[in-house]
Amino acid sequence: MATNTQEQQSQAARHQEVGHKSLLQTDDLYQYILETSVYPREPQPMKELRELTAKHPWNLMTTSADEGQFLNMLLKLINAKNTMEIGVYTGYSLLATALALPHDGKILAMDINRKNYELGLPVIQKAGVAHKIEFKEGPAMPVLDELLQDEKNHGSYDFIFVDADKDNYLNYHKRLIELVKVGGLIGYDNTLWNGSVVAPADAPLRKYVRYYGDFVMELNKALAVDPRIEICMFPVGDGITLCRRLK
Repeated sequence: MATNTQEQQSQAARHQEVGHKSLLQTDDLYQYILETSVYPREPQPMKELRELTAKHPWNLMTTSADEGQFLNMLLKLINAKNTMEIGVYTGYSLLATALALPHDGKILAMDINRKNYELGLPVIQKAGVAHKIEFKEGPAMPVLDELLQDEKNHGSYDFIFVDADKDNYLNYHKRLIELVKVGGLIGYDNTLWNGSVVAPADAPLRKYVRYYGDFVMELNKALAVDPRIEICMFPVGDGITLCRRLK
């Protein structure tokens, strides 16, 4: 009996570690999804970049493989051509986007760390999609403010993906709602934030999870009542909320 209890506790601990990538109840079920429908269809460049990123000390920051698959199909469904990504890391979601866009598609990609982006850049170049990407190093807010100064940028983006500093999500939203086209989509990543959005006040959470959790919940509340959008929250990866601009 003690052995069984220890095994259950060990499995629970393992699931807690990967919980930010899957809110399913067991790792086995999540692994089934990956092995049945994700990995067999994952493009070779995305597999290569995923495996390369897994060796990086900050690999918890990467987009999960199932979310990458979801984004890739979504972009094809909406025929996206002009997109933006805030928060790139090594570029897994960026590559998923680039592979989905037509040859003349464009991605404005922003991240504060070029070194991480350059780790994945050789894979992106080998995939033949680097020409679609304009990378800007540094905070996104000044870039967004500059874009907003030119009227031609208003309503010009088909899709915008945000996976960056959670304490700025609402500040991003105030700007992005003007840049995405009517009928276009904004995707906010990590909106279930490791499940902490429903954790009790005394839950033993990591410091960064607890700190950013309040900002994530503030965003969720704001999106839920924003009359300019309709939303759908998906329990994919760490939770992604899609916002479709209505007006």
